[in-house]
Amino acid sequence: MEQHSKSAEGSEEDQPMRRGVKSPLRAATIAIGVGLALFIVLLLLLVVSHPTLEGMISSLKSPEIHFAIYLSLVTSVISTILCILIGVPSAYALARYDFPGKHIVNTILDMPLALPPLVAGVGLLLFFGTTPVGEALAMAGLVFVFTPLGIIIAQFFVNVPFMLRIMRSTFDGISPRYEYVAKTLGCNDTQALWRVTLPMAANGFLAGSVITWAKGIGEFGAALMLAGATRMSTETLPISLFLNMSCGKLDLAISAATILIIMSVVSLYIFERYGGFARF
Repeated sequence: MEQHSKSAEGSEEDQPMRRGVKSPLRAATIAIGVGLALFIVLLLLLVVSHPTLEGMISSLKSPEIHFAIYLSLVTSVISTILCILIGVPSAYALARYDFPGKHIVNTILDMPLALPPLVAGVGLLLFFGTTPVGEALAMAGLVFVFTPLGIIIAQFFVNVPFMLRIMRSTFDGISPRYEYVAKTLGCNDTQALWRVTLPMAANGFLAGSVITWAKGIGEFGAALMLAGATRMSTETLPISLFLNMSCGKLDLAISAATILIIMSVVSLYIFERYGGFARF
C-alpha cells in the first residue's frame, strides 16, 4: 500500500509537466524550439520561392542540370551500396563480438563524422594521387583523382559512419538469443545472421540506407577536393550549385538547390518514419 501511495504521489508530482501547466521555463524552451524550426522553414522557403516559375522550369530543362541530377543519382547509389557492403558487417562485428582494440576501432570508424569534409578530401587526394596504392590503381585503370570515381569514394568515406552507427545501434537492440535459437535448429553463424538477424534489422537497414544516400547526394567538400569541379564531367548537384553561384547564374544554382531540398525532405521523412533518429 505504501509503495502504491508513493507511486501515486510521484505520478501526481509529474502531472504539472504532463498537463502542460504554464511556467516561464516551459514557455521559454518551447519558444526557442519553435523559433528555430520557423527559421529553418523560412530559409528553405526563401530558396524555393526566389526564382520565377518560368525561370525554374527553364533551368530544369537545362542539359547541365540533367547531367548533375544523373551523376548525383548514380554516384550516390553506388556509394550507398559500398557503405552497405562495408558498414553492415563492420557494425555487426562491433555489436556482437569483443576483440582487442575494439574501442579504438570504434572511435576511428566514427572519425569521418568529426573531420571537416575538405580535410577528408585532401587526405583522399593525397592517398590516391601520391601513394604507391593510388598509382597502382591508376595503372590498372581506376583513376579516382578528378573523375566521377573520386566522387563515389568521397561520398563513401564521409558517409559510411552513418550506416555504421545506425546499424550498430540496430544490432545492439536485437537480442543474440534469436541467433542462438537459430543455431540450435541447425543454422550456422552466417545462416543465423542472414535468416534471423538481418530481417529483424530491416527498419534500421532502410533508415541507414536512406540517410546515407541523402548525405551522399549532398556531399560537396570531400568530392570537390578529390574529384574537382568540372562542368559536365564531375558536376553533381552540389557542385552545380557551387559553379553556378560562382558565375552569377542564380536560376541554375537555385534549381539545383531546390532539387536537393526536395530530396532531403523526402529522405528525412523516410528516415524518421523507420525510426532512424532512435538508432542514430
